Amino acid sequence: MTIQTPVREERPVARLARLDLNLLVILRELLRERNVTRAAERLAVTQPAASAALARLRRHFDDPLLVRRKGHYELSPLAAQLAEQVELACAAAERVFATEAEFDPASSTREFTLLMADYTIAIMGERLSQLFEQLAPHAKLHVRLVRESLSAEAGDTIRLVDGIVAPPMSSLMLPYLRSLELFRDRWVCVAWEGNRALSGKDATAEDLARLEWVAPYLPDLGRPWNAPVSRQFAVLGIQPHAAVRVESYQAVPYFVTGTDRVALMQERLADTLAERLELKVIACPGPVDAIVEALWWREELDDDPAHMWLRQILSFAAQEL
Repeated sequence: MTIQTPVREERPVARLARLDLNLLVILRELLRERNVTRAAERLAVTQPAASAALARLRRHFDDPLLVRRKGHYELSPLAAQLAEQVELACAAAERVFATEAEFDPASSTREFTLLMADYTIAIMGERLSQLFEQLAPHAKLHVRLVRESLSAEAGDTIRLVDGIVAPPMSSLMLPYLRSLELFRDRWVCVAWEGNRALSGKDATAEDLARLEWVAPYLPDLGRPWNAPVSRQFAVLGIQPHAAVRVESYQAVPYFVTGTDRVALMQERLADTLAERLELKVIACPGPVDAIVEALWWREELDDDPAHMWLRQILSFAAQEL
């Protein structure tokens, strides 16, 4: 009888220790530029050094990564999948090594990464930008737009950013997350001033149910609709017939103007665009869900001086609303 010695499984930390993490930065530039020479120039290394790094990366992933097509390079399917992951990983590493025992906003070059909806950017982005320029002129701000999949991926995504500005959702109700309410809003209906189906300033749920809608973040048929606006439709008892689906809140009114379509919009955003786009703002015919926009972050950032400053700046920009 032969007794086989069990194979000891390599621990993840051991695998990480054997990796050359410099390759991560090189991979980011190669995927960004899709050109070895330009990537080398951005990294201030020689072209042969960048080519050698690409060869190592190809061996590691067992994939060409950059594929030559008609005189230029394109990303392989695997490289396209890696592109966002690499950006997030590099941003996370930069934040780790930028952490300071003390934080001086006037001299800091730290980059802060926030995940926000374009609606939130429209409401407080201008003031946030001004505060950064005035108080932290050398710091950087990286704003990433919320995607439809945030509701499912929020717990993983928040590990790679400084914070997420979003309404409360089940995927953010985690014991290691903290939140700070920034501002409140409410849903309203919007229609073009020339809408032939809605002549007045009021509308019943029955009126709205028979019209065509512009709907933000409405998923494909058969997939659950988890966007915040979906809850307000449920409250109104309306199953919208979406003539236009958009992956943006700010895009919604542009597909309402000049048509008989209607949409639900955040009141603050609707008020800023109503006059220019000839929209009439109509109160929802029934209960209205409050929109609560909050900053969410990981608890280990509670005592980070730079993050404490970021929270103050976001709170200050929101208070001015």
